[in-house]
Amino acid sequence: MPLRLRALVPAALLCLGAVPLAAQSAPRPPSAAAIRRAVDGITEADVRARIGVIADDSMRGRATPSPELDKTAAYIAEQFRSFGLRPGGDSGTYFQRYRIRRTQVDSSSFVLLMGRGATSRLALGREVAAIGALPLGDSAVTAPAVLLVGMPTDSARPFAGVDVRGAILVQEVPVSALTNRRNRLPFVTQAIAAGVKGIVMLVNGPATLVASLSRNPFAPQYALDLPRNAGPTPIPLFIARDSSVIEVLRAAGEDLAALRDTSAHAIRAMNGVTVTIAARRRVVGETTAPNVLGVLEGSDPQLKDEYVFFTGHMDHIGVVGGGQGCAAIGADSVCNGADDDASGTTGVVELAQAFSRLTPRPRRTLVFMTVSGEERGLWGSNWYSEHPEFPLAQTVADLNMDMIGRYYNNQPGWRDTIVVIGKEHSSLGAVANQVTLDHPELSMRLIDDIWPEQNFYRRSDHFNFARKGVPILFFFNGTHPDYHRAGDSVDKIDAEKEARIIRMVFYVGLEVANATARPQWNPESRRQIVEAGN
Repeated sequence: MPLRLRALVPAALLCLGAVPLAAQSAPRPPSAAAIRRAVDGITEADVRARIGVIADDSMRGRATPSPELDKTAAYIAEQFRSFGLRPGGDSGTYFQRYRIRRTQVDSSSFVLLMGRGATSRLALGREVAAIGALPLGDSAVTAPAVLLVGMPTDSARPFAGVDVRGAILVQEVPVSALTNRRNRLPFVTQAIAAGVKGIVMLVNGPATLVASLSRNPFAPQYALDLPRNAGPTPIPLFIARDSSVIEVLRAAGEDLAALRDTSAHAIRAMNGVTVTIAARRRVVGETTAPNVLGVLEGSDPQLKDEYVFFTGHMDHIGVVGGGQGCAAIGADSVCNGADDDASGTTGVVELAQAFSRLTPRPRRTLVFMTVSGEERGLWGSNWYSEHPEFPLAQTVADLNMDMIGRYYNNQPGWRDTIVVIGKEHSSLGAVANQVTLDHPELSMRLIDDIWPEQNFYRRSDHFNFARKGVPILFFFNGTHPDYHRAGDSVDKIDAEKEARIIRMVFYVGLEVANATARPQWNPESRRQIVEAGN
């Protein structure tokens, strides 16, 4: 060895010694052949068979809670165990169980408007309907009335500087406001933040309005038992016909015909008028429902403490008369939920099996989670977001699948199309777009949200990850005429298309799990969704 080279050897050795152990031990990526073998395990036959189990009549629509939902969870846990996934739930099990309260509203509940010698007493279920779950409690609330005409147009100042703290809003709204949850929910959130005690929405509607909105108002209902610090305390929200309170409006100097022009947008105190809400809801029992979590530990010593989630909801709306709005078709009274969301649940299970066959494993840890209570209001994912089994700060992405087995509105041209909601909000969108370019064999056209007015971004389980700061993608085919009806059956699933969608999610997940950098939010999206809570 020449002298000059001999002199350089110790320095070179020192440099090698300075290389981090993580860099020296970084796992090799799986070969193209290994990836292909894993992906080829996602088959049309397996998809159809698994949906057939989850959406069988014997599962009776998998209502939350129900024995059949627990049976579904046990089936998924057994699948995870057979793949070699380790349990990710409570106390070394595959299950994370969350608490549910069984509540009942007192049949004597009412809303009373009174002032200037006039009184309108509205009985719950007859003259007034409650929208959503009423807050727990036995005491009545009486507060001054503030009149609001229409929906606020200035989202930054929805009450136009009027002090509404401690008041109950009496709000004249168009009938469209009853179905436009996208506008209503943020407004209610703002009202809670402003200190409003309740809202009575008045609508120029038919005599059958309240009856159509009141489905067994005094029947026992279920509610998620979250701690008080998990979010803003809900306020009572009611709907009534405006003509039912016309005497109080007249006494207060208000003209009902003028109020019905909701484009006028006004807000003012109803001096001398108070509203009393005596709508009592009590706890009459408690139970639990399951989420299921299976885990494949990452292969990278540094990145294995970061997590990529794959999610879908395993619950549906049960049977006709079960209290969740299942609509029969002829003699068929079971809402099987084959598409909604046995299809997404099957996607999670298929991905767990495919990744378990991949050697070496991805660098980050993969978590496969099927949640319940989605149809009740994202209960299972809400519970998880408040009681995470894995740190949310270390959770880098959630890839959620809901209704991936059918075509939007039964359109034939939808066979090679999938909507991916949330692409515009983070760098995950670019990853998904690249996957469709890199894998033309999937023949899958990936498009943006084409139904922004329906606010699907907030309507499936990915949202509870997003609001906590986790970037998401939501794979979704859209609704169809069998949505929440007994016709959502296994025979209408396109299992071949679904298998291709699952393969696409596999490639997206693999890219995210192996990338050196985490996915990143677009700054404005983060401000709107995470920091501002919108």
